[in-house]
Amino acid sequence: MKAKGEGLQQRWVVYILSCSDGSLYTGITNNIEKRLTDHNRGTASKYTRSRRPVTLLTTSVAMDKGEALRLEMKIKKMPKTKKVACLKNSRMENKKSS
Repeated sequence: MKAKGEGLQQRWVVYILSCSDGSLYTGITNNIEKRLTDHNRGTASKYTRSRRPVTLLTTSVAMDKGEALRLEMKIKKMPKTKKVACLKNSRMENKKSS
């Protein structure tokens, strides 16, 4: 007998938001529509709460949670100018390997 949820792999994405003050916010989610709504309501993140409204710039391809967390940390360590390009490049690399 399988445990609840066993065999069902949740798919996660890394996303980058543009905040009203011009800063960027990087996070992960398994439901981008809900997460974006939560950010704009002020209930998703302490950082974005005072920087609303936020707009979605880009998302990664779907991946497992561990991969998403690793990519999120990698992006958060980058200079602002490279963050969006990195995520867009990861999407292109995954399309090529498909």
